[in-house]
Amino acid sequence: MADYKEAPLASRPRTLDPNEYFNLSPDQRRAEEARTAIQANLKRQYQLQLNNPHRSELIEDPALTRWVYARANPYTHFKATKKTSLFGAMFGLFPLFALYYIFKTDRDKKEAMIKAGTYERKFSLAS
Repeated sequence: MADYKEAPLASRPRTLDPNEYFNLSPDQRRAEEARTAIQANLKRQYQLQLNNPHRSELIEDPALTRWVYARANPYTHFKATKKTSLFGAMFGLFPLFALYYIFKTDRDKKEAMIKAGTYERKFSLAS
């Protein structure tokens, strides 16, 4: 930890903050050790199942199952935030209004030129 250099545009990660890392209470340390033991036990069980040469059933990884489900059902897990609302307006509404404005002003300009008699039509069916 002593050789960690601060980045000029980023804050120090919480895991490298000495106050968060070294000044843990005994309860917090016990809870962290319990979580680590549970993770290690789950990993060991998964590795034993995966490397069993006599296995006949499919091994399911719960994390992978959750990820696939979330990818298959994105709208049940969607949360509207300022960022998603801004992107929705930028890529959904703004192009519609911009195209409407462009086509409307072009059509109005052509109609005004036709009424004034200054618009030269390039192709005419009635000749």
